[in-house]
Formats: sequence, structure tokens, C-alpha cells
Amino acid sequence: MTALIEAKHLSRYYDKHCAVNDVSFTLAKGEVLGFLGANGAGKTTTMQMLCGNLAPSAGQIIINGYDLLDQPKAAKLNLGYLPDTPPLYKELTVQEFLLYCAGLHRIDRASVASAIKQAQQRCGLTEVKDRLLVNLSKGFQQRVGIAQAILHNPEVIVLDEPTVGLDPIQIREIRALIRELGQDHGVILSTHILPEVQESCTHVQIIHQGQLILNETIAGLNRQMDTGTLQVATRLPPDIDSLLSIPGVNSIETLPENKIIIHHSLTANPAEQLAERIIAAGWGLQQLTPVKRSIEDIFISLTKEHRML
Repeated sequence: MTALIEAKHLSRYYDKHCAVNDVSFTLAKGEVLGFLGANGAGKTTTMQMLCGNLAPSAGQIIINGYDLLDQPKAAKLNLGYLPDTPPLYKELTVQEFLLYCAGLHRIDRASVASAIKQAQQRCGLTEVKDRLLVNLSKGFQQRVGIAQAILHNPEVIVLDEPTVGLDPIQIREIRALIRELGQDHGVILSTHILPEVQESCTHVQIIHQGQLILNETIAGLNRQMDTGTLQVATRLPPDIDSLLSIPGVNSIETLPENKIIIHHSLTANPAEQLAERIIAAGWGLQQLTPVKRSIEDIFISLTKEHRML
């Protein structure tokens, strides 16, 4: 799969402070990369370097085959960018603003009308195209910000904190739009909202104090969330020795009210055999639930580990 973005050993210093330290990753078409980190972790600095708004102190950025430093115009033609605060001229209508952005993107005059129409349709703006931006809700203003980023149909779309300040319904709508965009483009989504990554992304990276401490697929992240633990409740007390004899069961903790915690091998989940044995023995299976770590647990454990290094 051809990489749309190749970031190689990016670093950025502000005087002696290192905001981004030796960050490398790739992005391909069809991928939505969630770029996670606490405020001040280096997310926005990385986004600005990827978009050519900030020069890296070291490293290389290649966008769809073009070196961003050596061929900035060719590289940026393949980029759409929504900064954390949408760059809107609020005295304009949606239509006027997108017409202005079409000129900035140097869209061919014969293609401007169709490009604006498509961007408005994709972002759900058709009904408000003649309204002033100042009179739109924050959610619709974010949609306009995304529309200007995709107006020229770029290969890569970079969204910096696109759902900050939105209400729950608006957040759900923007996440659905991001998933849709990810089907035809490569998307980088910078956020500090952990569930956002699980909702919208195919891959996740965690940056902490300027360094990447996790680079994983969502499927791989979900595997990391598996703790190898089951919580079981029965109507009658089970025979612990009988359950311990099941392959894959490592240990069992007993709790009050006929509840037990079973720790098992991650490679051999014994849940089905446990259920069969409990039912066959007549102990009355009432609950068999996997205990998983949340993405917040993983994030906190990773950042704690790197604080201690």
C-alpha cells in the first residue's frame, strides 16, 4: 500500500525545549490515524509541521511522493487542513467563503461550482449555504472548516481537535463524517478525547512529552485491552478445583455471593469450556463477563511508564 504521508524522524525545538522528539510514522489511503496525547504533548506542533506551517528542526516529510521542504507547493496540493480553530471569515455566507477558498486552492474555474457543491453535500451544508457564518452553530462552523479542507479533493486530510466545544449530537455527526472521509482519503485526527479514536479511527498513535509511545491498529489496541480476566457468578458455590483443571485457567479469586474472578491465558480463552462445565455441574451460571481495560487505562499506564524512564 502506497504511503500518502511519510514522516521520518521529526523533531522540533523551541529554543532549548524539545516539543517533538524523533517522531516517525506513515499514513495510507483508507486509514484514519488517531493522534492522541494530553494537552501540550506535541500534537499540534506535529500537525503544523505536517502541513508546512512550521518547519521541523530535523527530519523529513513526504506527502504523496513530494518532499514538503523541497517541493512545498506540489506537496501542499495534496493536503487539506483544519486547524484547532477553523479559519473562518464570519461576515461571509457559507457559499461565499467556500468560493473564496476555491480561489486559494487554485481550483480550475470550470470546476469551482461542482467542487463547492460536492463539499457542501459531504459536510451537510446544502441547507445553510446562504447563511452567514456568524449565525451558524459551532457544529456547523466546524463542518464549514472541514468543507474548506476537502474542497480541492486532497489525498490527505489533517483535522486538529475537530470536535472540541461541540454538543454530543454534533460530535456524533462529525465522527460519522470523519469515518466517511476515511474511505476515500488518508485522514489524521488529532485529539485528546480518548473515545474519539475508537469511534472514528483505524489506527492510533499516542504522543507523550514529544515522543511516540504507541503506534497500533485499533484491532491491536482492542487486543491490548483484553486483560485475560473473566468475572463469573453462579447460583450455587462452584468447585474451584474443577474449574482450575480447565486448560487456559491460571488462577481463581473467590468473592462473596458465589462470585469468582478467573485469570486465564490470553492465547487460550476458556470462557466456552467454563460455561459448559458450570452448566453441566448444575451450579447455575448467572454471569460470565470479560474484564477489559479501557483505552484510558492503557493511556495512563503508558504515560506513567514513560514518566518513570
